[in-house]
Amino acid sequence: MPDGAVRGASDQRWWIYRGTGQPLYDTSLDELLPPPPPWRRFTGGPVVDPPPADDEEIERRLGRVSALSTGSDQLRREADMVNAALLLRRPLLVTGRPGTGKSSLAYRISRELKLGRVLRWHITSRTTLRSGLYEYDAIGRVQDSAALRAAHRPYDTDGAGHGAPQGRTPGEEGLPGIGDYLQLGPLGTALLPYELPRVLLIDELDKSDQDLANDLLGVFEEGQYPVTELVRARRLHPRVTVMTDDPHRSAEIADGVVKCRAFPIVVITSNGEREFPPAFLRRCLRLRMPDPDRSQLVDMITAHLREAAQGSANSARAGELVDRFLRNSRERGGLAVDQLLNAVFLATSGRFPGEDEESLEHLVDALWHRLDGAGAETRAG
Repeated sequence: MPDGAVRGASDQRWWIYRGTGQPLYDTSLDELLPPPPPWRRFTGGPVVDPPPADDEEIERRLGRVSALSTGSDQLRREADMVNAALLLRRPLLVTGRPGTGKSSLAYRISRELKLGRVLRWHITSRTTLRSGLYEYDAIGRVQDSAALRAAHRPYDTDGAGHGAPQGRTPGEEGLPGIGDYLQLGPLGTALLPYELPRVLLIDELDKSDQDLANDLLGVFEEGQYPVTELVRARRLHPRVTVMTDDPHRSAEIADGVVKCRAFPIVVITSNGEREFPPAFLRRCLRLRMPDPDRSQLVDMITAHLREAAQGSANSARAGELVDRFLRNSRERGGLAVDQLLNAVFLATSGRFPGEDEESLEHLVDALWHRLDGAGAETRAG
């Protein structure tokens, strides 16, 4: 074996995530992941059930499982940073142009390490830390309470509530518990005490209010958060079951505080629209996502459009579109991968025979408009 190959194998021996596109085989993350640094050790409990699988969503994002081209410097940098984030239990801040596959990284990690459904928290200018942790429907609880009281009013002959058991207001005994009005958000669910880390995607953090990054620091450092409404009620209700961000799933919260056990794998994406506070950047590992190269684009087409790109004619047409896409991307300040996938899907659909090639050319040109919106209009005639 050449010396370079030996050094390469040695350099990658510490990797857990390899970025190959293939799920772990005959092993699991709990066998591979070493204990955290002492300052990143969390002991929440009791352990909650593993998350549900979501193969359909992961396939929609990544296409079907297929071996990716390996050995590129870009893949090695990506795997280095993902593994460092895994070992250090730190968030990973992924920056780059729109359309370069920053969000897809969270789904690749989840698929390869077999960690189940990805929790996605999409950020807007109105997003608050509280909305990512949990939501409490106080109005719904008041309305339900009023409706129950109204339903029991005929039995309250003196209007003073004397007919209610245990001195409670009439109808109050039928009111659902406080947990029925609480639902954990993506961040709040990720911090439940799982045995293995959840994958949390915080998408487009640079679109948030300036305070959100600072607000996240405390949660990331402490690995826990209080649910104010449950803290107030903990003497009467020390353990409360609430809904989580996973469909049809619930979790029990003790004493009103959620404490993580395995710090989640947090992938934060940013399009670079603004700077983050130094304290926030200091606590994140940073990965710059460059534009995908030709081999990566071919891998994406194979994963998403395997049947459509089969056959010599379709394969040749897809290859020509990849080369043309790379040229146009350089000329137009960068294009998004989904623009290429849309073009390949149309070109290999059989809807554009040879005599209609000009129509396809115009359509592809319209699809590959600049990401700032310029050139998106089609030409008439």
